Parts: sequence; structure tokens; C-alpha cells
Amino acid sequence: MKWIIDDIRRALAQLTRWQFWLVVSLLGVFAGLGWLISRYAFRTDNILSYLHLTQGACRTMTNGPIIAMFSCMIFFLLTALLTLGEVQRHIEARRRAAWREMRRSLIWACVWGVSALAIGVGALLFFKHNCY
Repeated sequence: MKWIIDDIRRALAQLTRWQFWLVVSLLGVFAGLGWLISRYAFRTDNILSYLHLTQGACRTMTNGPIIAMFSCMIFFLLTALLTLGEVQRHIEARRRAAWREMRRSLIWACVWGVSALAIGVGALLFFKHNCY
């Protein structure tokens, strides 16, 4: 029974580490951006518009923009996962004092993070332009 209490203490101790809050904030940013994009994406759905279940009016999209947006969302998810992986690699390299690997992983985390944000904000602007 003591091992359960020890596990809970170790889990609560993680709440004081900056690494935990960094990863939670990254997840929050990516999830929030995905939620905003999905709100606009559901407005463009023809079936939901026909059933009058959407709030706004959006222009109907042809197959080209739909396929492009679907592909962009896949790349958004992949780059968000790559960002989280590079942050994890950076934290692990920092713990081992591998300075060169730590610097390289920080650079790649920034590159993938900016790419994910650019894809997400681009999709959000595209949907905002299409819906009114």
C-alpha cells in the first residue's frame, strides 16, 4: 500500500518541474489551435449546413481545397508531434548533459513548432476567409 502513496508523491512532485508545464502548455496551444480550426471546418460541411446545424454561412468548397485542407491538417498533427518529440529529446539531453544534442534538439523543436503554428494559423485564416 505504501507504493501507491509513493507513486502519488512522485506524480505530485512532477507538478513543480518546469518541463511538465512546458509540455502541458505546448499541448494546450496545439489543442486550442486544432479546436478553433475544427469549429470552422464543421461550418463548411454540406450535410451540417443542409440540416441547419451550423452557426455561420460558409462558401461551399470544391474537392481541391478540401483535399488541401485535409492534407494540411495531417501535416499539422505530424509537426505538432515532432515538436513534442524534440522537446522530450531536449529535456533528456539536458538531463544527461549532452550539450551538442541538446542544442540541436532545441533548434529542431523551434523549427517544427514554428512550422506547426504556421500550418495551423494558415488553415485558420483560410477558413476565416471562407466563412462569415
